[in-house]
Amino acid sequence: MENFTDTIMSQFSNSPTLWQLIANFDTYIDPSANIDRFYDLIWNVNTAVGYGLDVWGRIVGVGRVLQIATFDYFGMKGPSGASGLPFDQAIFYNGQTLTANYALLDDPYRTLILAKALFNISDGTISSINQILINLFGPTGLLPVAGNSYCTDGLNMTITYTFGSILNHVQEAIVYQSGVLPRPAGVAATVVQL
Repeated sequence: MENFTDTIMSQFSNSPTLWQLIANFDTYIDPSANIDRFYDLIWNVNTAVGYGLDVWGRIVGVGRVLQIATFDYFGMKGPSGASGLPFDQAIFYNGQTLTANYALLDDPYRTLILAKALFNISDGTISSINQILINLFGPTGLLPVAGNSYCTDGLNMTITYTFGSILNHVQEAIVYQSGVLPRPAGVAATVVQL
């Protein structure tokens, strides 16, 4: 404590034994190291790890675990990316598991948390959506995409997310499942992969 003398009640102020016990306790137990570690490992999103990032994920509303497509099958491609290859390029569905859990490591998860936090305070404009896309899929983002990633306004209550290359399964899971890419109310969103 910085000044433990303020915590002693006046009726015990003349007790040398109590003063010595409290002075010894103050020198033996210093909570500042624990407080600093708590701040670094949990409270500060830029340095948090493991459990601390899981707490931040719950605060902003994004999970660490994504559902990744395990196999591609013949059929129509859904938002999860688990099927959708044309005839003669994929097998028929045979009852196997379509998805597997994929847990993001700390650094990619931190980027996803910060993108979701930006989404939470976003005004839904194209410039703010493009900033989220840069943070996630830009050259230094969570999962860089070859080519540009950007959002355009169709001027008819639609927006289009355009990616400069085909997204891998993890990138598709982030686009379709994580809820990080905003879609303003009443606006239809489509995804195009070049």
